[in-house]
Amino acid sequence: MKSMTGFAKKQCCLDGKKITIEIKTLNSKQMDANVKMPANYRSHELDIRAMLNRLERGKIDFMLNEELSNDTAQQLNRELLTNRFNELKELSASLGEKIDPTSLLTSIIARDDVWSSNTDNELADEAWQQLSAIIGEAIDEVDATRQHEGEILKADFGKHIDLIEKYLGEIPQFESQRIEIAKERIRAFLNEAGVEVDQNRFEQELIYYLEKLDITEEKVRLAKHINYFREVMENEEGSGKKLGFIAQEMGREINTTGSKANHVEIQKRVVAMKDELEKIKEQLGNIL
Repeated sequence: MKSMTGFAKKQCCLDGKKITIEIKTLNSKQMDANVKMPANYRSHELDIRAMLNRLERGKIDFMLNEELSNDTAQQLNRELLTNRFNELKELSASLGEKIDPTSLLTSIIARDDVWSSNTDNELADEAWQQLSAIIGEAIDEVDATRQHEGEILKADFGKHIDLIEKYLGEIPQFESQRIEIAKERIRAFLNEAGVEVDQNRFEQELIYYLEKLDITEEKVRLAKHINYFREVMENEEGSGKKLGFIAQEMGREINTTGSKANHVEIQKRVVAMKDELEKIKEQLGNIL
């Protein structure tokens, strides 16, 4: 079992640049990948998205940042600077204006277009091979954190399922009392109404009434759902949606049991089971 929550951060040096790769994943019904990176890496975006498909499902934020070292920092375009300086100097002379060469040079150097770097260069094949290996390691790390979170959730689910099974097992001890309670209620109603009935007919009607309140089938089905939930949780990968369906079926049986309970102690167990099931449902959206 895996959670959809994961995180990884990897760093490496590539062509004199410090590359930082960060991947965050959260729960989502579908695969929703958001890829952010500098323009010179965009030619490999489809390759990166294909690699991210290993994470199967969830909201995935992939970020690639680069920092330039001193060797790869912006360099002065001397030829362009010289041309600009000479052009402006000649223009000033033709206009009869005197200009301070130092001020002119300072103003030209302040412009971005006289500086250049290799950040806009396409990634070489060899560099991409190194980078894709690092991305693969980051994805493996995300998968490992998802597995760890999933094991924690599985243990939590197990506790809640055990409690539902415990409360279900406590119900039969109160079922025999339901018959006596039902008899007393009906007798009290008839006595208040001043109605005399045949005892045999009374017993027949009582049996019919109790059959409508019988919860044997609901208990059997709920017990099967509990076992099936455990089986899927332990043995199937990517089980989040299936566990959600099983939880829905468990809820139906618990609700039906409650509507037929007709006994305060059984109702208490039903409420307790609902509470534990809701705790499971709250976390099921996080399961892959």
